[in-house]
Amino acid sequence: MHDSYELQQETASDTEVFDAIILGAGVSGLVAASVLLRQDNARVAVVDEYETIGGNHIDWSAKGYTFDVGSLIFQDDSPLLKHFPELLEHYIHIDPTWGRLTPQRKVTHYPISIADDILRAGPLVICRIALSVIHARLWRRRLRNAKDFATFWIGAYLLKRSGLENYMARFYGMPPEHIDLELAEKRMMWIKEHSSLRSLLRKMTQKKPPHMQNKQLARPREGYAALYEPAKRGLSENGVAFMLGTSISKVEKEEEQFIVVPAKGKQIASRRLISTVPINIVHRLCGLSQEKPLKTITLISLYFSFSGERGFAQSILYNFSYEAAWKRLTIYSDFYGLTDGREYFAVEVVTNETITSIELAEAEFRAHVAKNGLFTGDLRLEGGQALENAYPIYTHGAPAEAERQIERLKQFGIESFGRHGAFNYQPTARVSTLEAERALGYRHPEPASHPAPREQHDNRLGLISCESG
Repeated sequence: MHDSYELQQETASDTEVFDAIILGAGVSGLVAASVLLRQDNARVAVVDEYETIGGNHIDWSAKGYTFDVGSLIFQDDSPLLKHFPELLEHYIHIDPTWGRLTPQRKVTHYPISIADDILRAGPLVICRIALSVIHARLWRRRLRNAKDFATFWIGAYLLKRSGLENYMARFYGMPPEHIDLELAEKRMMWIKEHSSLRSLLRKMTQKKPPHMQNKQLARPREGYAALYEPAKRGLSENGVAFMLGTSISKVEKEEEQFIVVPAKGKQIASRRLISTVPINIVHRLCGLSQEKPLKTITLISLYFSFSGERGFAQSILYNFSYEAAWKRLTIYSDFYGLTDGREYFAVEVVTNETITSIELAEAEFRAHVAKNGLFTGDLRLEGGQALENAYPIYTHGAPAEAERQIERLKQFGIESFGRHGAFNYQPTARVSTLEAERALGYRHPEPASHPAPREQHDNRLGLISCESG
């Protein structure tokens, strides 16, 4: 009896107990920690294999340049700032512009230009576009996928001519005919909203809309660590323990308690476990089988510096052309200034059967921009990164399968939400914040005299994956 008591004491001393454990220190995980503190949880642990918080808000620095994985833009009316108002002073104000490279080798408005794609195309092309739309409407069939959805609203001809079909394939990691219809209806409603004759006429005749009232923001030049450190410090001071750079070996459940076992260090335990990391990973850690593992995008980021004539004025450029795997580039020197007299930018490339490495992605990008008359001058690759599990791939039936797997985790006792935890592409930090609050049943108390901030993020196709905070 005495020996048994000593064993229990030893086991207890090797385990630190918390009110809640959160897997993942991205925006969803940080907001979850803030909400839990507001809901009177005294001790919360946040575990992440990355050395810094912010999840896939990752930067890379060398030779005085700082690049991001992706194009990340926030706004000063973001609900994220209700949890972490201390972040606001660390952002810088920017005035980004967006463009797209068309199949006709022109740089024009993003995502569609009425003038360039339709009016300046000539009478013959205008007639073909009109006939294509009429055909799509008259021969309407059951919509089955993203291509059917887009074709019904703008016609097959404009879908192809504009390059939208090609961009959809790059962004989602597969041809649009394989993209789940549910996702199309969520992320492509702008096509329906702007494709009627009435809306086209209104768009051509209306005055320029007033400037957005909220301000566009970007992380400080030093990178995301400088931005998120105040949030980390504030959470830590209020009872959140961060276990960063921590690889988890397994998650066990003993009676009503979860035990998180790291590869190194002391294990931790809690009756409540929240996951914002990929569903596949959680199943593996818990020893739960998966009949259908969910697929995710692997994103390659190429980091260039440049001196010469870049061939366009916009700070963010999307690739709508028929060739090449790169989907978007962001000129960071437009926001932060030149470094040693050179511009610098990041290029996002979704891997596919042929583009599987940084070297292959670089070679294809160089050939493609040269063919299109872009970046004439000294173009240097400064570095690159490959990010697995960048965001979900929505094959047919994937959302329904994700719901089943999330429900299974729920039955096991795990609350799973966020971009990865809900297998739900969330294009903005605003959306991630609101979804985390909703999942945890939290609402901010709003003073009666102050209306809730307007939702001013752009949801065109979900294609602007800028983090419009």
